Amino acid sequence: MKIQHFFDEVTNTLTYVIYDEKSKDAVVIDPVLNFNYASGEVEIHQVKSLLEFFQMHHLILHFILETHVHADHLTSAAYLKKEFPLAKTAIGKRITEVQKTFKSIFNLPKTFATDGRQFDKLLDDDEIFHAGSLKIQAIQTAGHTPCCLSYLINDQAVFTGDALFMPDYGTGRCDFPGGDAAHLYRSIQDQLYRLPENTKVYVGHDYLPGGRSLLFQSTIEEEKANNVHLPAKSSETEFVAMRQTRDKTLAAPKLLYPSLQVNIAAGNFPDPEDNGLSYLKVPLKLS
Repeated sequence: MKIQHFFDEVTNTLTYVIYDEKSKDAVVIDPVLNFNYASGEVEIHQVKSLLEFFQMHHLILHFILETHVHADHLTSAAYLKKEFPLAKTAIGKRITEVQKTFKSIFNLPKTFATDGRQFDKLLDDDEIFHAGSLKIQAIQTAGHTPCCLSYLINDQAVFTGDALFMPDYGTGRCDFPGGDAAHLYRSIQDQLYRLPENTKVYVGHDYLPGGRSLLFQSTIEEEKANNVHLPAKSSETEFVAMRQTRDKTLAAPKLLYPSLQVNIAAGNFPDPEDNGLSYLKVPLKLS
């Protein structure tokens, strides 16, 4: 099994291609669509990099896996599907809860489906499936959002999305609708920290704390011993208090509104209006 990372500096997001060098079977986790909020321009820098990598290594893309509905970047799943029509998009089955929440928040049309049909596969907790020769287990790690999953591949490496970051940065925030710090505590302690300690951890973001260089891979052993927010010895009460206090200081992600509207639809933009253009909404909070 080989792992190639792609780092988006604008959103500090890690995208991963996991592949079998012999069989050429591959999956992509959390692909990024570059988006200029000020101009509304969609850019495909990372999509091009992914396509070049796939072509160079002659890979077969089986799945586009989302760890959750991202609030800080747009997914490029729909663009990748155009290039790889046989690839399936997959996300946790609780996407339906997230869709219902944001359909209301954005007052989306009645025709917007909230049964997850925009995705090809809705994954059950602990579901095991295969991408050719790659074995994948979907591990429920809710807390950052209700539908968060981590992906354990070939029992060697787990891709944690926004649940667990590098030890010096901690864990994901829990203040988005449906987030729950107590759930995140139990997800990490009961799901991730029970994996073998030599399991490699690949994180979904790295914010380069202290100006250090990019880091994106640790181990379960290192996380349990050194995670600044949740060492294994921490109590749920301590973690929840820390997380709630910290989350109150965090600004909303710059791409919050466009990301949510696009990502709950598996990367598809709203249907064009009668002038041929698609529009994204910004809910106003008037004082």
